[in-house]
Parts: sequence; C-alpha cells; structure tokens
Amino acid sequence: MASIRDVARLAQVSPATVSRVLNNNQTYKMTEETRRNVLRAAAELGYKALVKKQPPAPAAGARELSVGCLLATTRGKYSDPYYLSILSGIEAELKRAGGVVSLLQTEQELDDSAVLDRLLSAGLDGLVMMRPLSAPLFQLLRSRIPHIVGIDTGHMPIDNIEYDHCRVSRMAVEYLYGKGHRQIGFIGGSTGDAPLTRSRRYRSYLEVMAELGLEIKPQWVLNCAWDDKLCMKLVENAHRAGGLPTAFYAASDLMAMAALRAFYQLGISVPGQVAVIGMSNIEMSQYANPPLTTIDVPAEQMGVVAARTLVGRIRGDDTLPKRILLPSELIERDSA
Repeated sequence: MASIRDVARLAQVSPATVSRVLNNNQTYKMTEETRRNVLRAAAELGYKALVKKQPPAPAAGARELSVGCLLATTRGKYSDPYYLSILSGIEAELKRAGGVVSLLQTEQELDDSAVLDRLLSAGLDGLVMMRPLSAPLFQLLRSRIPHIVGIDTGHMPIDNIEYDHCRVSRMAVEYLYGKGHRQIGFIGGSTGDAPLTRSRRYRSYLEVMAELGLEIKPQWVLNCAWDDKLCMKLVENAHRAGGLPTAFYAASDLMAMAALRAFYQLGISVPGQVAVIGMSNIEMSQYANPPLTTIDVPAEQMGVVAARTLVGRIRGDDTLPKRILLPSELIERDSA
C-alpha cells in the first residue's frame, strides 16, 4: 500500500505538503499547481489516508467555553486593525469549537483593580494574551486562570503563536538594499516604557545594516512609540533638520502610513525621493497613497491557531508548551 512518502516523491514535494493538501489545511499558502500535483499523485498511487480522530465536537446542550482575551493596542481599544484581525480569528475559531470571547480587556485597563478583579473572578476556561505582561501580573493570571496561550508574548511556560520578528526586518532591509538604497532609516517603537533596543525588529534592523556595511545615523531612527501623530512630527523634524535617508523601514503599517501622510504634506515624493516599506499588511495598506509595499503577517491565522491551541489545552492536551511560528511574505506595491 502506498505511503505518504511515496505520494510526496511522485509529486516532488515534502511529506508535510502532502499532508496539508490531503487534510485541506489552509494555514500555509501553496500554488494550485502544487495542490493538483499532490492530488494527482495520490490518485495514481491509490493512496488512502489513515483516518485521524478528530476532537469531539461539543455535545448539544454542552456548556459554552468561556475565554478571555487581553488585547494589545496603543490606539483606541477597537481601532488597531492588526490586533482586531487577530481577534477576528480567535472569535471565528472559538465559535467553531463551541466557545466565545466573554471578556475583552487591554493591559492598561488591568491597572484598575476593579477590572483586574473582574477578570480573575470571571470563571474563564482560558485566556489569550496578545502582549507580554509584568512578571507579577503574569504569575497572578497563571495562578487563577487554568489555561493561557500567548500571541507573540515570549512568556514561558505557555504556548506562544508568533511570526519571526527578525526575519521580517531582514526581508524589509534587504529588499530596500536590492532596490539600490544605502541610506535606510527605521520607524518603530517598543512595548510600554521599554527602550527601543528591546524591540526585536529594531535589533534585527541594526544587525542587517551592519552585515551590509551600511551607516546608521541617529536622525534616521524614529522612535514614535507606535503613535501616528508623533510619527508624523518626527518625520517632519527629520526633514527640517536635513536628516532624511533615501528609504524607511517602518515596523508597522500604521506608522508607515503616518509617514506617507507626512511626506505628502511636506511635498516629498514617495518613492521618488524617499521609499517606504511597512510591516503587517493590514487591509487599508493597499489603499494608501501610494499603495504600501509591506511584509504580510498572517494576523487572522495567528488568532485561529491561538484559539485552536487554547481549546486543545482546555480539552486535555497536556503536552509540553509549544512555540508556533507562522510565515511572512513580502508584498510589492508602489511605495518602495
């Protein structure tokens, strides 16, 4: 009887790709040609996949899973499209699994003791965190909530769903370098009051610039603390001081779009005088002026995988904590 490796060999793909095609796994992108080749090989070899046990669906009348979510945002609670995409994925997967986001807070709101008490006494089955917390607060939540999954938090020992911060910065800087830019600035921030050097995207930017032998001038690094108005002001200040590079890597599409607005108001042509590349590929980035070149991070899928992982924990998965890294992809548009 043919095995999955036989199918992979005939289709000239990896066994993992065969598994994803046969299980209709949409987490990772692949071409339609690859999908057809796998299905054709499986049919030719008469491959019959082993029937896998699926997690039991919630029984009719079963208690709905109650999940909390700590939203990360530096804007209004419901106005950051990147984190709202993650939340959308969480809600969709929980609905499929018989659960609901019954409590939604931000880290800043937990400074209010009444809000924190409400979270701790809500009887949650689990919690999804989108931002690292102080050690005391994290330990308090772990002691009171049975299951916690992080999205890009770095906290241990819990499951974490992430994208590769270092890789996205490398992709952005190397892309600009390939376009002929040798003066490349950085726009970004860090979490809370932490210094910019705590940002993995910034540290990777420094590393790649050094590898390429490129100079970094202090006036090219704009720490906007994820505030779009501050970002615009810093861009204007750098321009007036004569300190603009020929390109900027912005570690967030929202900040990249703020920079585009500033350049427009200053009469600076993008990408003619300054190129801009963003990070996250939020939906509105394609409608920027000009449309924003960016690094796509699968935000909604991060939410789906986080919720799926949390539901698995609630239903008895006691394996070691996992770090799940989702892929990113460069999206070429007109700003760079």
